[in-house]
Amino acid sequence: MLYRLDAAAAAVGRAFGAHVGDDPWAGGHVAPGQFAPVITAGREFIAGPRPAGRTLETRMIPRLWGVPPPPSVPDARPVLTVRNLASPFWIGTLRNSEFRCLIPATAFMEWGKRRQCWFACADQPVFAMAAVWKDSEVPGFALLACEANAALRAEGRETMPVILPPDAAARDVWLHGGWDRAQALVQPYSSSLMAVRRLPED
Repeated sequence: MLYRLDAAAAAVGRAFGAHVGDDPWAGGHVAPGQFAPVITAGREFIAGPRPAGRTLETRMIPRLWGVPPPPSVPDARPVLTVRNLASPFWIGTLRNSEFRCLIPATAFMEWGKRRQCWFACADQPVFAMAAVWKDSEVPGFALLACEANAALRAEGRETMPVILPPDAAARDVWLHGGWDRAQALVQPYSSSLMAVRRLPED
């Protein structure tokens, strides 16, 4: 999978109500192992107990796509997606809202039947994919995956990234809500709201 974010940092910040600082993102594609803009609840730089109330500022920061695998899997590749929500490796991260984040995008690519297929949301030019972040030597993130919708199943795919609805309330639940509410957002995006561009075979 690849994805694109064809919007500059300032435009992304306005779309998501996030402070962007001096983020240099000018737009382009993102591949595994590359840095990309990530929207967080602002918790990542503050140690200690969680502050009472909504005192932190939503911000956009660069993070690497991919987190180190569990220690029991030495020499494995970085983990790019969260597929098993009940996995001991992920459950603590998912239940603590400060570790959830949003990945802004304008389209994502999956290999279909011997061709590249680019999927975008017809109802939102810049959409948010649900993700989580983990800190290690290099701060990284992993996208959440869910069952594919009809548009992706038609191209032979079994999973797709979790795309949040186009409203601030859903994004707020993912960044701040309890896991019972946030988990309800992990579902396929409606295929009727997706635009598909299929590249010709070589």
